[in-house]
Amino acid sequence: MKRLALGLLAVLLFASISFAQQSAADEPASKEDIQRYLDAVHSREMMQNMLSAMTKQMHQMTHDQVLKEKNLPPDFEARMDKMTDDLFKDFPYEAIRQAMVPVYQKHFTKGEIDALVAFYTTPTGQKILKEMPQVVAESLQASSGIVQKMMADAQSRLQSEIAQARKQNDESPKDEAQPVSN
Repeated sequence: MKRLALGLLAVLLFASISFAQQSAADEPASKEDIQRYLDAVHSREMMQNMLSAMTKQMHQMTHDQVLKEKNLPPDFEARMDKMTDDLFKDFPYEAIRQAMVPVYQKHFTKGEIDALVAFYTTPTGQKILKEMPQVVAESLQASSGIVQKMMADAQSRLQSEIAQARKQNDESPKDEAQPVSN
């Protein structure tokens, strides 16, 4: 009887430990959990890379616009580039990271964040973080022809529908104004 009671006590002890671990994983992720995740995925570096790419794009857009406009001062492009650079110079990385915390807390539990951190700190996780920007860029380039065709087809269909609607509108009998009798 004593052995049975000890065995039952041991089973209950292990079950309670397992339950405690399971319920801890189901708890909402803490601010610190999210910070660990954001650090694991190098969020600051990702934001810096994104801003760098955006800055280059904006400089190119400015350059293209300057080529189209003939009556601009000679230093206009340089001033616009400086304005763009100044816009991103003091980018509030930490404030943005802090603003992201409740969003992640809303969508992920502590256990899920722990699993993500565990994955992204592995060599495979780090490789994904390193290669993903290039994979996305190459994927966009590879699929751009397909997307352009799809957009051209959609534009063509829209133009066709507009022409058909105009034709139907032009062919429909017009209500002639009837004099109102008093």
